[in-house]
Amino acid sequence: MRYSFEFKLKCVELYRSGRWPKTPDGISTHNFHNTIRTWSEIEKRNGPEALKHSKHQRKWSSEDKLVLVSQVLAGNSLCSVACFAGINSGMLCQWVRKYKEEGYNGLVNKRKGRKSRKPSMTMKKKININNPRRPIKESEYEELIRLRAKNAYIKAENAVIKKEIALREEKEAA
Repeated sequence: MRYSFEFKLKCVELYRSGRWPKTPDGISTHNFHNTIRTWSEIEKRNGPEALKHSKHQRKWSSEDKLVLVSQVLAGNSLCSVACFAGINSGMLCQWVRKYKEEGYNGLVNKRKGRKSRKPSMTMKKKININNPRRPIKESEYEELIRLRAKNAYIKAENAVIKKEIALREEKEAA
């Protein structure tokens, strides 16, 4: 059932005042109360705008998914991480399951839909030998993250050295 933004705000206000709104038909009271608790938590963490329906679904990158999954694997509760991110806990649970089964490649967005029935011979793409499109392994991705961090550290170190040289030259000129 899809609830309006105003209805959600009204339910959260009643919940915070210590009262429960009337349960809609077709849903159990227990499930409805749990939903209101979730709305309250989302509204508290992300503001009332988080309860609005978005017209466009957010596209989650693999890196963003990995950050959320790593929080869950580090010991944070699945529901609290999902509320903080403003997503459904079921979606986050799927990401965690895929990460456990396939590693980082399980979080990569794959093409959706059915493959074409008759691929013509003239439409085949040529594969560049120097840049083959293959999914990267988990160990390669972790090494890439480590190397990027090391690169950022070296750039910062170089900036400090350049600043020291500039200050030394300024003192000598004075």
